[in-house]
Amino acid sequence: MDSVSILHSWSKGQFSPFYWLEGEEDYFIDQLTEAAEKSILKPEEAAFNCTVFYGRDTSWADVLNQCRRYPMFAERQVVILKEAQQLRDIEKLEPYFEQPLSSTILIIAHKEKKLDNRKKVARLIKEKGAYVFFKKLSEKDIASWIEQRLAEREYKIAPRALLLMVDHLGSDLSRIAQEIEKLQLNCKPGSVIDEDAIERFVGVNKEFNVFELQTALAQKDFLKAFRIIQYFKQNPKAAPLQLILPLLYSLFSKVYMLFGTDATDDRTIAGQLGIPPFSIRNYKEAARLYGYKGTELNLLLLHQYNLKSVGVGATSTDDSSLLKELIFKMTSN
Repeated sequence: MDSVSILHSWSKGQFSPFYWLEGEEDYFIDQLTEAAEKSILKPEEAAFNCTVFYGRDTSWADVLNQCRRYPMFAERQVVILKEAQQLRDIEKLEPYFEQPLSSTILIIAHKEKKLDNRKKVARLIKEKGAYVFFKKLSEKDIASWIEQRLAEREYKIAPRALLLMVDHLGSDLSRIAQEIEKLQLNCKPGSVIDEDAIERFVGVNKEFNVFELQTALAQKDFLKAFRIIQYFKQNPKAAPLQLILPLLYSLFSKVYMLFGTDATDDRTIAGQLGIPPFSIRNYKEAARLYGYKGTELNLLLLHQYNLKSVGVGATSTDDSSLLKELIFKMTSN
């Protein structure tokens, strides 16, 4: 069960008596709690039958009493418990989980912590209601998610433009959703979003960005990498070192994984690496140019320079100088 299937079932008037939402991806939890608050009931019904609690400001007894109340002038009521991980003695809701009221839809947003599967309350939640765990999306999943969101709005996106978005925005789905809204406001429905649109409306320079830096390093193109770093030096907010190093580590750790796979089909390999199939070429090129030992050395260099970036074993060298030194060593092996 995912957020899309839950929203679809809600639109058809199909509900579980309660939903326990937790996991590593807060965006989907927030998406569902917002939808529950604004969409399940009609506005005139919500005024009397939608109640929102916050774990730090309420008690389990208040939540329980509200859940057992019958709706006013409506078929059902919605009770939302946000920040549920901060509610003391939440397990005391167990009697309600055992016998939930059919006219109440309870939404529990449980962030930061995980349900203790050893307890009876966990078994009841999974048997009597809907337990949903949202995993953090991989790079491949984020790319697919962006494509799906755009397709729902009648847009397509070019492969390189998609990679620019993923590399620039990372795994922050809330921020990605905001940028998609910008694209929707500025691009005609049915159009293909290209690199120019990403540069203009998302604010990513299509020539000087982390994606192009990764490509330059994958191709052992020191001069191109150097020019990109020069741009970063002049535009510090474009790509801080704390963003660049993890992405370069991700590149070479996936290249390293290539040496351990027996698969020959690009789509299968991309699935194993957790990347979109159309980006596999860069990884295979890097594996060819650096070899096993070179890739291993680059991972060690990235670890060393990550320590230097926080002041371990480094002098007062600035970020751009550290980065230039790093890529010189990486492309020289």
